[in-house]
Amino acid sequence: LSTPPAAAPTIAAGLGAAGLSRPDRPEAWSRLVVEKPFGSDLPSARVLNAALHAHFAESQIYRIDHYLGKETVQNILILRFANRLFEPAWNRENIDHVQITAAETLGVEHRAGYYDAAGVVRDMFQNHLLQLLSLVAIEPPTRFDADAVRGKKAELVQAIRPIDPGALAARGVRAQYAAGTSEGAPVPAYAAEEGVPPSSTTPTYAALRLEIDNWRWQGVPFYLRAGKRMAERVSEIAVSFKHVPVSIFKPLMADQLSPNVLRLRIQPDESVSLSFEAKHPGPKLCLSTVTMDFDYHKTFGTPPPESYARLIADALCGDQTLFARADEIEASWSLLAPVLEAWSSGDGLDSYAAGSWGPAAADELLAREGRRWLLP
Repeated sequence: LSTPPAAAPTIAAGLGAAGLSRPDRPEAWSRLVVEKPFGSDLPSARVLNAALHAHFAESQIYRIDHYLGKETVQNILILRFANRLFEPAWNRENIDHVQITAAETLGVEHRAGYYDAAGVVRDMFQNHLLQLLSLVAIEPPTRFDADAVRGKKAELVQAIRPIDPGALAARGVRAQYAAGTSEGAPVPAYAAEEGVPPSSTTPTYAALRLEIDNWRWQGVPFYLRAGKRMAERVSEIAVSFKHVPVSIFKPLMADQLSPNVLRLRIQPDESVSLSFEAKHPGPKLCLSTVTMDFDYHKTFGTPPPESYARLIADALCGDQTLFARADEIEASWSLLAPVLEAWSSGDGLDSYAAGSWGPAAADELLAREGRRWLLP
C-alpha cells in the first residue's frame, strides 16, 4: 500500500470483505506491505493499527521503511554482534555521543501537499531516524529473528527519555529553508515553492538531542538531524568515542588527541570508516588522524541491492526482521508528540539558506556542550 494513510483502512477492509486477508488453506499466506507514514500522530497511528488488525494479524503486516533495507543499516547489528572489537566498548563508559544525519539536497519537488502537512519531524524522525537510533542502541537480542530483534527495538524506543516541552528550546531546533543555491543553481525559498502556502510555518529542518534512560546509555546524548535543501545529500551515523583519559605524549594533552569516530555511511555511497591517531614517519613525534575505510562496492565488486528490492523479497519470504512492529510505531509517536505539539504554532521557527548545512542554532545545540557536528 503505497498510498496515503487515510486510504489504508478502506483497502484493508476491502481485502477482508473479499476474503483475501485470511488464507483459506494451510499452505497459503496473505501479507500486507504498508508504506509510511504510519499515521500522523499517536491517535491516528492507533486508529490505523486497529483498522489493519481488524482484518490482518500483526504477523501479516509489513510496515516498510526503505532505510532498513540498506546494507549499511543491516550491518549495524553485524558490526556490533559479530565482532568482538566493538560491542565491549559500545556503552556510556567509552562512547561520548552519537550523531545521526539525514541530509537531502532536494526540496519538496512534487510532494508539497503531503510535505506541508507533515513537516520534517513526521517525514524523517518518526521513521527513518528513530529506526537508525534503535539499531545503534538496542541491547543484544537472544537470536537474530524478527520477534527477538523487533522486541529489543521496541524496548529501546520506550527507554528514550520523554521530551519535556519546557526544555525543548534547549534540546531542539527547527527551521525552514530560505532562497539560496543548490548544486550550483539558484532555488527558491520553501514558502515560494509551487503548492506551498506563502505563510507556511512547516519546518524543513530539525535537530533534536535525545537521551536513553538505561544502564548502557545513561548520559550519552544522541543528536539527530534531518533537512531538505542541504549542502550535500548524505545519511550517516557517527559514533564518537571518548578522549583517552590521559596523554603520555607531552606536551599534547588528552583533549588534544582526536577521539576515535566510527562512521556508517548510508547514502549516497554505503561504507564504514574508523578514524584513529597515528604517528608520522620520521624522528619527530607528530600525530595525525588517519582513517580505515570499507566501501561495499569496492570490496564486493557490486553495488548494494536496491533497498526496496531487499525488503519486498523479505516480505515474500515472510521475514519481518526489517519491518516495524505496531508497538514500536506507537512508542515513536508517543515520544515525538510533545515536539509536534510545541512546534505546531510555528513560533520561533528559524531559517537557513538553501544549500547550507542548516541554521546556526543547530551548531549552537552541540557547541553548548563542547561538541560540533562531524559533517561537514
